[in-house]
Amino acid sequence: MSHMDKTVITCAITGAETTREQNPCLPITPGEIADSAAEACEAGASILHLHVRDGKGNHTQDVEVFRETVELIRAKSNIVIEITTGGAVGMTLEERMRPLALDVEMASLDCGTMNFGDDYIINSLPMMRECAAMMEDRNIQPTLECFDLSHIDAARVLIEEELITSPFHYGIVLNVPGGVRYDAETLGFFVKRLPAGSYWTSIAVGGRVALQAVCDAVALNGFVRVGLEDNVWYAKGELARSNAQLVTQAAEIIRANGKEIATPSDVKDMLGLKNYDR
Repeated sequence: MSHMDKTVITCAITGAETTREQNPCLPITPGEIADSAAEACEAGASILHLHVRDGKGNHTQDVEVFRETVELIRAKSNIVIEITTGGAVGMTLEERMRPLALDVEMASLDCGTMNFGDDYIINSLPMMRECAAMMEDRNIQPTLECFDLSHIDAARVLIEEELITSPFHYGIVLNVPGGVRYDAETLGFFVKRLPAGSYWTSIAVGGRVALQAVCDAVALNGFVRVGLEDNVWYAKGELARSNAQLVTQAAEIIRANGKEIATPSDVKDMLGLKNYDR
């Protein structure tokens, strides 16, 4: 079976904004995050989208917390690690880029300024260039996160300037409060605007659309992202018991559509990622 017949599942297990008040099962400590990552990998996730928290449970870009968490994750599984450079509202670019000092395979790269609820996060073209150049220097594969249609064109600027080289991997992020709403037609329109041959992952925020986004992405031959960062619910009125439960649910949909689940090794082959001795 070729890679094109396999679907990649990314698990975003913690995020910057989700709280234990919203879901008591949210992993917060490095050990909890590593355990949740291993469970998600066992359930079928091949990429881990990684945020970390400080001792009070607040989001942090502290490189030492990332380092500890990455080491614990690698001791438990071979999941591909994608760290965040989106960080959280109010952080400077310098703060957001700190974890790029670590040897990880992938990192998110926000491709434009966007609303985030009542706040906003600034990503100018110079900021994007700086982030892309550091990823290129560190041999880290970017996930080009696009929250708006203009972000796809902004990412194309980085491609034209050869700050990013193929294969390209996009994250299409919809339904963020204050951003572009999710529906199948909108997802399809975004996908049509991507460079030919690009890989892409559907990221939809909120329980009302999370499951539909998985189904729609599979129908369009895309990849999927699930996890407590994006959605705390397993079903209407039923909180998810774990990230692995959400991964298992997505994997069942993928297999029901006649596709296989990509492994971490498949992802490394698709995207030409560095190999690590685990």
